[in-house]
Amino acid sequence: MARFEYLLVMGLCVLVTLPLEVWFGARVWRRPRRLLIALLPALAVFVTWDLWAVASGTWRFDPDRTVGLTLPGGIPVEELVFFVVVPVCGLLTIESVRNVLAGRVHLPVPGRAGPARALPPSTPVDEA
Repeated sequence: MARFEYLLVMGLCVLVTLPLEVWFGARVWRRPRRLLIALLPALAVFVTWDLWAVASGTWRFDPDRTVGLTLPGGIPVEELVFFVVVPVCGLLTIESVRNVLAGRVHLPVPGRAGPARALPPSTPVDEA
């Protein structure tokens, strides 16, 4: 089980934040070009950093805690998953917060089931 803990945590991060795409209209997954533009620079920097750190002996990855699939240079696949999942979850969260603060969605009312409702563009937002 220890070999899959890291991937399990990454999966839970996605599972928890994925509903934000629909409930709060985050539109992160619906704009793949914008998502790639946001991910690629950080991905390039951190993969390069990991490659350097592993090659120089600054750090290593415990083979008992990873699934055993590695990228060239000795970086486990979990590390690449982390570099994608965490920024995507952050983007889903920040886009959801922006939509709520801008009044583009109503927060769910306690006691009423269902996701937040998107407002039509011409609907005034209550200032309560």
